[in-house]
Amino acid sequence: MAPALDDIALLFQRRGAEQYSGEAVSQLEHALQAAHLAEQSSADDELVTAALLHDLGHLLGDHGDTPTLRGIDDRHEYAAVPLLRSLFGPRLVGAVARHVDAKRWLCAVRPGYHAGLSADSQRSLVLQGGVFAPAAAQAFIAQPHAKEAVQLRLWDDLAKQPGLATPPLAHYLARARRCLRAA
Repeated sequence: MAPALDDIALLFQRRGAEQYSGEAVSQLEHALQAAHLAEQSSADDELVTAALLHDLGHLLGDHGDTPTLRGIDDRHEYAAVPLLRSLFGPRLVGAVARHVDAKRWLCAVRPGYHAGLSADSQRSLVLQGGVFAPAAAQAFIAQPHAKEAVQLRLWDDLAKQPGLATPPLAHYLARARRCLRAA
C-alpha cells in the first residue's frame, strides 16, 4: 500500500472507533457504509473512495464527540483537502470538499430533504451557513464536481445504520490505490 494510504489506514485504526457526531455508528462504520452504498450504486473507484474519505477531516481534528452541541462547525470538509489533493485528482477532492454545501443545496431544492436529516445534520446545517438561497444554490450546482458532491451527500445521509455489514477497510483502500495520482 502507498505510504499515505498506510497513514489513512492508521488514522482509521486509531480513531475510527470514535462515535460519528451524534449518530449511532462509529467514524469507521460511517465511512465504510458510505463507501458500500457508493459501491452498491455502481460508482467508480474515485467516487467510492470519496465516499470512504469524505469525513476524514473529523479524524484529523479534535473537537470531541459532537461539536455541534457546543455550537462548533469543525469545517471537516476542508481539513483533509491538503492530504487528499496530494493523493487524488480534482474530481474526488472536489466531491469531498463540496459535500457539506451539497447538503445546503439539497435542502434548497428537494422538498422534504431537510426533514429527513438526522438531528446532528440539522444542527450542523445551521452552523455551516444554512439552506442556500436560490442564487447560491444555482452557483453551487454550476461548480465543477458539484453533482458528484450531491451524490456523495446522499450516500452520507444513509450511512448511519447500526450493525450494517460492509466489506472491510482494506477492500476500499484497494479501490483507493487504483485512483492515486502518479508519483
